[in-house]
Amino acid sequence: MRRGFKLLVLMSFSSLMLLAAKPADSTVEGKCMTCHKEKTKGLYQQWYHSEHGKHNVTCYDCHKAEKGDADAFMHEGALIATLVTPKDCASCHPNEAKQTMESHHATAGQILQSNDAYLAHVIGGHPVAITGCESCHGAKVEIDPASPNKLSKTSWPNSGIGRINPDGSWGSCNACHTRHSFSKAQARQPETCGKCHLGPDHPQKEIYEESKHGIMYFTNVDKMNLKADVWRVGVDYYEAPTCATCHMSASAQMAVTHDVGDRISWTLRPPISKKLDKSDKRRDNMKQVCSACHEDQFIAGHYYQYDALVNLYNEKFAKPATDIMTMIKKADVMKHKAEFANDIEWVYWEIWHHEGRRARHGAAMMGPDYTWWHGIYEVGKHFYLKFIPEALEYDVPEVNAYIEKMLSENKMHNWIDKPAADLKQGIKDGSLQLNYKVLFEQ
Repeated sequence: MRRGFKLLVLMSFSSLMLLAAKPADSTVEGKCMTCHKEKTKGLYQQWYHSEHGKHNVTCYDCHKAEKGDADAFMHEGALIATLVTPKDCASCHPNEAKQTMESHHATAGQILQSNDAYLAHVIGGHPVAITGCESCHGAKVEIDPASPNKLSKTSWPNSGIGRINPDGSWGSCNACHTRHSFSKAQARQPETCGKCHLGPDHPQKEIYEESKHGIMYFTNVDKMNLKADVWRVGVDYYEAPTCATCHMSASAQMAVTHDVGDRISWTLRPPISKKLDKSDKRRDNMKQVCSACHEDQFIAGHYYQYDALVNLYNEKFAKPATDIMTMIKKADVMKHKAEFANDIEWVYWEIWHHEGRRARHGAAMMGPDYTWWHGIYEVGKHFYLKFIPEALEYDVPEVNAYIEKMLSENKMHNWIDKPAADLKQGIKDGSLQLNYKVLFEQ
């Protein structure tokens, strides 16, 4: 009885302390909670059960605005802003905000400078650029003085990872730490990254799901200790890595980083892949994470194979296709003047932007189906049977000579007019494979 009574007293005291920690209704903070608890119940519950709620970080702490802020407006007697930017988050999370704003994620809002946005706006139209591109990449948030919250409806809502905010900051923390729970556990799960990293041109989500890493995660998700405060692979969990594990989270040797490029050595985004600045250091960073579960020779073997695949894509397909496109554009022989108004431009684009990326990402993440069937298989088919015939149709002497030399003299390309029996014998005796030995040595 005494034990039960003491427990009841302690529980009651704890409840009173929790209530005392929450601001009174007479304060600005208290008014926010009282109103939103009634009007937006889900939002309130998300906040209340979050780490912010548990540590008495209130609505006003994040949404408070300063006089002169472009997006500031009066709301129920308080000057607030709807947008919470990395600059706001930096008041409590300075290192995370700095790393995020210096990362490749933060530059994603510059998409208007790319052909991705050109296609969306020209082939599609403004509405699809907003809902289909800017929703992931982010965009410049426009101010509308006539709007109740000062934000233009054409650019808000937007939680794109590279959002360009009115206060000059780039990024959106809630792209990964979804409001208003801002859960670490959610950000550690691959499903979070899958909002943007999927589809025909960068199917990391699908590749992860088919890889051993993904299989191990989905069959052991209950053992991943996702809610742990400290989350180090090989220490706090060990069943599988997630996207966050490899690119951001801590290991026994590596600290947490919000710079998602800190462990990436190749850029697989452009038509021709290239090594990033400080690529050796970046690769060493990733190897440190790999070493939590893999021994050195396993890691070295993976990178040996991966590099060879990227070199194969570059040397056999990407560089020749790019050279040919450059010559055709220089000759000014395409029928239509606008970009992507001619068949060959679409074929070239999909070879590198879709199929070539799938192959490269597949090799990087150990997804064999994407490396071959969704990747190099498609690249090869369209290079030989669509792109080359299209290029020859223009009958540019320089292009014709380039293709003729490539198909007759280059050992990676001169298979077309050889008897199939000879090629099969070359596979059996290993002579055909020798044509690609140099790709493993670059």
